[in-house]
Amino acid sequence: MCGRYATTRSAADLSALFEAYDDTAGSLGPDYNVAPTDPVPIVRMSTSRGERVLAAARWGLVPTWAKDAKGAARMINARAETVATSSAYSSPFAKRRCLVPADGWYEWLRRPDGRKQAYFMTPAHGGVLAMAGLWSPWGEGLTFSVVTTAAIGDLALVHDRMPLLLPWQRWAGWLAGGGEPEELLTAPSDEFLAGLEIRPVGSDVGDVRNDGPHLVARVPGGSPGGPPEEPVELTLF
Repeated sequence: MCGRYATTRSAADLSALFEAYDDTAGSLGPDYNVAPTDPVPIVRMSTSRGERVLAAARWGLVPTWAKDAKGAARMINARAETVATSSAYSSPFAKRRCLVPADGWYEWLRRPDGRKQAYFMTPAHGGVLAMAGLWSPWGEGLTFSVVTTAAIGDLALVHDRMPLLLPWQRWAGWLAGGGEPEELLTAPSDEFLAGLEIRPVGSDVGDVRNDGPHLVARVPGGSPGGPPEEPVELTLF
């Protein structure tokens, strides 16, 4: 999974969708170009409240034992294959799991002509994705990582990794803590993935300074594995 995604729903919408208490205090707005260390919404279980809470957290998990947060930008993704045994992720995986709301995520594919095309993976008919995540307290705030797994089907044409996506039936089990790793880390069904659109988008998303709805707008770019409809330039960060 690449280090970029979009989350644009309001806190009110997300708290209703995930049946979670809104603890963001109005601190978050729509972000069409989330990058490592950005603050974004997550959904976690609060032991003090005894319910789900929508909270602000920074993307890039900082383990509780870390001396500083310098490595946060390198801890944005946790591999499903090793998350249960990793020194950095095993404790959060066992007891501090979260859901990461997203409109979709971005990947870049090098075309046969050498150019790079950006794609936005998103529900074909709208809606919000819940990416599996792990959270950790750090200082006075929270940090998190997104759990990734091997890409499936057409998604593998764009990138060999994808976020572990959780349908709503799996939200409660993921947030509860405990459980069998093999079951928790099961990839979503083909039927679920069939509801995703692989949308070519413009090159502006390649610059973290850019934001706005135009970043997720479809552009001529061709389907993964096919010829490009039109060359698209990409400014890498």
